[in-house]
Amino acid sequence: MVDLDRLTQAMGDLDEDTVMSILGDLEAGGESAAAALAACQAGMDVIGQRYESGEYFVADLIYAGDLMTDAAARLKPLLAGAGGASTGKLVLCTVKGDIHDIGKNILKALLEAEGVEVIDLGTDVSAEAVVAALQESGAKVLAMSGVLTFAVNAMKETVAALAAAGLSDVKVIVGGAAITADYCELIGADAWSLNAAEGAGICRQWLTA
Repeated sequence: MVDLDRLTQAMGDLDEDTVMSILGDLEAGGESAAAALAACQAGMDVIGQRYESGEYFVADLIYAGDLMTDAAARLKPLLAGAGGASTGKLVLCTVKGDIHDIGKNILKALLEAEGVEVIDLGTDVSAEAVVAALQESGAKVLAMSGVLTFAVNAMKETVAALAAAGLSDVKVIVGGAAITADYCELIGADAWSLNAAEGAGICRQWLTA
C-alpha cells in the first residue's frame, strides 16, 4: 500500500528521488493514481506555504513546478487507464505583459494527467492570439494566469475580445497572485482560484458538464 502521507511530505520537501520511488511503487501495485495526484498537489500546497514563510525561494518554486509536471506525466497513463480521463479542450495562457508560468504549468500538468487536451499558448499572450486559438480549436474553456497587477487589465481586455468575437459562451477562469474575487468580477471571468488543484477541478466540471 502506497503511503500517501509520505508522498505529500516528499513533495513538500522537494525530495525528487523519494517522490519518483513512491510513484514507481504505485505503478507496480496498481494503487489509486488519482489519490497519488492529490497527494502530490497537497505537497505543492506545503511548498507554497514554505515560500510564503520565507523558507523557500523562487528557485524552489521553479524546481517544484518541474517536479510536479514530471509526477503528473508519470501518473497520466494510470489515470487514463483507470477511466479517469476527462474529455474536451482547454486553452491556457499567461496574459500579455506577464511571463510568469509556474502556476500555469502546474495547472496544465494536473489537467493533462486526467486526459484533458490543453492548448498551452505560453506566456505574454495577446487577446488576439487567445481569440484565434479558441476559434481554431473550438475549445469552450479558457484559463488565464497572471502574477503582476497589470495582468488584470490584460485579462479584462481578453474577455472583452471574446465577446466582440462572438465567443461569450466560452467559460473563463483566472488565477495568479494578482487575482481576487473583486478582480474576477471586474475582468468578467466566470471563476477564479489561487490554487491549481481547485482551478483544475473547476475546469473539469465545465468540461464534463
